[in-house]
Amino acid sequence: MLTQVETKSKIKDYIINATLSDNKTISDDTLIFETGLLDSMGLLFLIEFLKEEFNVVVNDDELLPENFESVNSIIKFIEGKL
Repeated sequence: MLTQVETKSKIKDYIINATLSDNKTISDDTLIFETGLLDSMGLLFLIEFLKEEFNVVVNDDELLPENFESVNSIIKFIEGKL
């Protein structure tokens, strides 16, 4: 099992690589959608990444902004699923 630091790193790397932004850093509290790093299509790809990388299945009733608004919220969501 990955540590929280390793999990955060994988999620940050995914988000940075999924964007065309010149910004190559993202903080744990960066608001991913409000800052335009990802859009609704990006969320779909993020969900697929979480499934493949962490074996986390996201149910329709879990598609809430508070579960995906930042790296910290994604980590909290993943930990709750595992």
